Amino acid sequence: MHFSTYEENTRLELLKWQHKMQKRPNFVDRTSKAVQDKINNIIPDKVHQAITATIKQMIRAVLTGAEFTTGIPRERHSLEEIETEVKKRIEFYKKASAAEGGITGAGGFLLALAEFPILIGIKLKLLFEIAALYGRPVNDYKERLFILHVFQLAFSSQKQRQHVFSQMQDWQVKSQFLPDDIHQFDWKTFQQEYRDYIDLAKMAQLIPGIGAAVGVIVNYRLLDKLGKTAMNAYRMRWFEERSLPGAKPAIPLSI
Repeated sequence: MHFSTYEENTRLELLKWQHKMQKRPNFVDRTSKAVQDKINNIIPDKVHQAITATIKQMIRAVLTGAEFTTGIPRERHSLEEIETEVKKRIEFYKKASAAEGGITGAGGFLLALAEFPILIGIKLKLLFEIAALYGRPVNDYKERLFILHVFQLAFSSQKQRQHVFSQMQDWQVKSQFLPDDIHQFDWKTFQQEYRDYIDLAKMAQLIPGIGAAVGVIVNYRLLDKLGKTAMNAYRMRWFEERSLPGAKPAIPLSI
């Protein structure tokens, strides 16, 4: 199969990303997780309950709601044209979330807590726009499940990331075995697993005294990480779907 120069360069970037997603947790990963757990312990139980409720509502909204639909045209062009537009949207949302984080971060604990569901909404809106730009039918609930997997992949520990990544590989094949009835999907288990890892870095902004600087920097970095994760996830599907029937994926899964 012939690929353009841009696609060949993208395949190399994707290979590196795939390798990173499958690495075993190292000392830094384990240390980071320990720090995140300490931050988690500082947050009051009522805050944890509020965050869990927000995530639960978010998952329901993504799976069944219409508020995340997008008017972006779904016609698929070259990968280079698609990603030019995707990168513009990522930059827009990075700046928007940083500005929003700075305002709420300066507002103290309660405002930072109120911002949590707002930030989730910003992230999901970005993911839906990215999916549409790659030509994905975002009204299809199976595509929405993939979006949730991208979301989880971006904000998981390395151990959990390996598991989520394996679920996302060969999605076109695996999605055929998902239940047609959305109510048959075990979203409760998904929510519980997701809650263990989501946005622990962002939760540091809920600790009194950290302030606006954390809001600006953390929001910007989180949206940057989410955007890059989404791009590589859809690149993976782009190349997988261009493989010949019965052939191995266009991107090797190890180095």
